[in-house]
Amino acid sequence: MNHKNGFNPLSRTTAHRRAMSRNMVTSLFRFERITTTKSKALEVRKDAEKLITRAKVDTVHNRRIAAKYIQDNKILGKLFTEIGPRMKDRKGGYTRVLKIGFRQGDAADMVILELVDYKLPTDEEKAAKAKKAETKADGTAEKAAKPAEKKAEPKAKKSAAKPAAEKSETGKKAPAKAAAKAKTAKKAAPAADKAAK
Repeated sequence: MNHKNGFNPLSRTTAHRRAMSRNMVTSLFRFERITTTKSKALEVRKDAEKLITRAKVDTVHNRRIAAKYIQDNKILGKLFTEIGPRMKDRKGGYTRVLKIGFRQGDAADMVILELVDYKLPTDEEKAAKAKKAETKADGTAEKAAKPAEKKAEPKAKKSAAKPAAEKSETGKKAPAKAAAKAKTAKKAAPAADKAAK
């Protein structure tokens, strides 16, 4: 008998299920709030809560065990330096599942899985984030413009040098080109006469 020992395989192979679970846990720690189906959220929550319990005590051993599950070093650092210490006084129940209705198309139960101490961003924080993104975009645009200018400068120098070279070459090759054109014209003239007859 397998009472109270099972888990939901989510109609996926073991490898797919593990990869999906790792990705979702990583996303949960990155954004602290994700939207998913109810069955996935209940499965992901188990792994997330175990990792948060490990993160409450920052040791090399705990970091290595968590690193087996979370591949992103940045998120692993966040788990042990921000999320773990925030949950220090909490005995468990680090996540919350909020129902948001049904998905259009297949009517699956949709939920929000979030950390219990998640706070919605305020208008000021949103404005600061937007401003930071704009300055970053401006910086990348400037960086992209500089190499384009550098590439354009050598081309301009080459194109300025070419006409002078062409002038000198055309002065020498002009009689040769004219002679070649005359030969082709002579060959074409008898062919045109034969076609006219």
